[in-house]
Amino acid sequence: MNIEKKQNGTEITLLLAGRLDTTTAPQLEMTIQESLEGTERLILDFKDLEYLSSAGLRVLLSAHKAIMKQGGDMRIRHVNEVIHDVFEITGFMDVLHIES
Repeated sequence: MNIEKKQNGTEITLLLAGRLDTTTAPQLEMTIQESLEGTERLILDFKDLEYLSSAGLRVLLSAHKAIMKQGGDMRIRHVNEVIHDVFEITGFMDVLHIES
């Protein structure tokens, strides 16, 4: 998986490409942890993300909790149909803020 990070003031955008699975989830988790201090909005852009496993879901939930705890918010953008289905089946549509 490739992660590109863009910062605009207190807003961080992470553009993800490839697969978010057991092998790559720690990479995303570390990137998010390093980025949270002083961040008010975390945007995860899934435009080029092909696959999302349960390990990836765990990282997303942890990131959501961490950003909410510090008074910020997290958004997920450009979700493809397959990943959208994963969010629906797992109930994450009700927990995370997912934009089209």
